[in-house]
Amino acid sequence: MSLVVREIQAKSILSRSGIEGISYTVNPYTGCSHGCRYCYATFMKKYSGHTEPWGQFVDVKLNAPVLLGRQLPRAQNGTIILSSVTDPYQHLEGKYKLTRECLSVLSKYEFPVEVLTKSPLVTRDVDVIEKCKHIEVGLTITTDDDRVRRIFEPQAPSVEKRFAALRSLRDAGIRTYVFIGPVLPMRPEALAKQIRPHVDRVLIDAMNYSSKTLAIYRAHSLEDWLKPAYVHSVIERLRDSFNAVPTEIC
Repeated sequence: MSLVVREIQAKSILSRSGIEGISYTVNPYTGCSHGCRYCYATFMKKYSGHTEPWGQFVDVKLNAPVLLGRQLPRAQNGTIILSSVTDPYQHLEGKYKLTRECLSVLSKYEFPVEVLTKSPLVTRDVDVIEKCKHIEVGLTITTDDDRVRRIFEPQAPSVEKRFAALRSLRDAGIRTYVFIGPVLPMRPEALAKQIRPHVDRVLIDAMNYSSKTLAIYRAHSLEDWLKPAYVHSVIERLRDSFNAVPTEIC
């Protein structure tokens, strides 16, 4: 699969958020090379001018750190998330380091920061993360089965690499959480066992856009995972398996 990469100059980088508990979002990229089949952010394509399928284009906002440095002094204090409609550590971040530079800017301020990614590349930036005064880092881990990951998240890092990144962040003393969303076919107790020792909290969310993946579930004989009652039972098993770890169902 070829990836169309376009370097652009953004007009703004600190955007108001509609996510509960989050005041602002920072998205250093438009588009995401992970190509997750269920991704809700595909609506961003209509604003990008791209004709390529979602997952096959990324716009790189070269001036994101500079813009952030200009906008933060004028912003009211509130929680900032990197990112809401892209993965801030998709593989292009290895080259461009925009997320790293944005975190460096944020480290000079008192804004609470959340990072959410599927990528172990986040561990590269432990030195910068440690300089941020109020920060937590989340890994999205939707299944314990990498065969399932390859079906639904074909270009994303493996499940095991995400587990390893979580452990590494925790060992570095960084506050961590896991977002299990959407809940994909899994062994809930096995997934919780891998995550539980390494997180401060857990968020769980069901598949909210099943129409995008209906054919995939059927092609792989996973129709049970489309039944709300079945998924609810799995979520309950997950919650029970996290014991004392604070767990929120979205």
